[in-house]
Amino acid sequence: MSGDLGDISGAVGDLVTGSAAARALEPDHGGAALTKNAGGSCLNCGADPLGNFCQSCGQKVQVRRTLSALGHDLIHGVLHLDGKFWRTLPLLTLKPGQLTRRYIDGERAKFVSPMAMFLFGVFAMFAVFQIVGLSVPSDIEGSEDIAQGMASAEKEIRGQVVDLEKQLAELEPGDPEKERLDEELVQARAALNGVTTGKSFTGAMARDPDFKVTGFDALDKGIIKKWQQNPGLMLYKLQANAYKFSWLLIPISVPFVWLIFAFRRQFRAYDHAIFVTYSISFVSLLFITASLIAASPIGGPWVFAAVVLIPPIHLYKQLRGTYQLGRFGALWRLLALSVFIWIIIILFLQALLLLGAF
Repeated sequence: MSGDLGDISGAVGDLVTGSAAARALEPDHGGAALTKNAGGSCLNCGADPLGNFCQSCGQKVQVRRTLSALGHDLIHGVLHLDGKFWRTLPLLTLKPGQLTRRYIDGERAKFVSPMAMFLFGVFAMFAVFQIVGLSVPSDIEGSEDIAQGMASAEKEIRGQVVDLEKQLAELEPGDPEKERLDEELVQARAALNGVTTGKSFTGAMARDPDFKVTGFDALDKGIIKKWQQNPGLMLYKLQANAYKFSWLLIPISVPFVWLIFAFRRQFRAYDHAIFVTYSISFVSLLFITASLIAASPIGGPWVFAAVVLIPPIHLYKQLRGTYQLGRFGALWRLLALSVFIWIIIILFLQALLLLGAF
């Protein structure tokens, strides 16, 4: 019970951290239309405000000193649910290309910036994963435990071999049972040979601190040795680094998007960065929704199908709208990106493995 409470409290902390980070990048300025000044000077800088916010320092004109206002500010600051969010979310979901193009072209005050949406989505996603129990296992055995388990399995299989050999020796020539026992003996000996080989390998890893797997000291004494000794801890570090360094997905992805537009000089790296950041933000929000539905009573196999089918459809629509492409141009680029995405994931995981070794 205490472990569950710890996971939930940690998840809430991650959500608050992500919201605060997104909030730092996404102020309220420009989010609301100007209204008639309620009267009086700005309480912060003394200027004469022209609307809801002071044009000099950005502070709100109306400052309420009530507990309800404090609660509103807390919920608003943590969840980041202001008008800009609700204008951005429908477009990000249904018309991602339009949102991306409008933001690139300079229409920004109305929408949550891609980086703010990215930070909120990624932190919220990992927080929800912890709440619903989607986390890496922590009780994976290390090389020493595996070696002990293999030794026990070897002893058991060796006993089976001896027993089968004894039964065969007691059979009369021509007994129809002999064929079945012979087949079982062959299988048992093959299993014994495999366990013996694995036992010697894992035993050597457990006993010898200088045991080499790849021959490269940096790998053998760093990453591989740590995974051998405590794979559960390394998986936990891998998960922790996945959201702390999730921003690496953006610089890793941009060159691949640039590659499929190499002959379209009007599109710059900045355009591709906005495209990638909004795309990853949507996938994060999709995973949040899918994990919550899957954990609810209405969850089912269709949730997995939605997670598989929705991202390519969304990516296709975002390509068409952002880069003003025809159907064929968007389709072949979608197919290329579908391959590149796996390369990006592999590069990202390799970066996480390296970061987890230190």
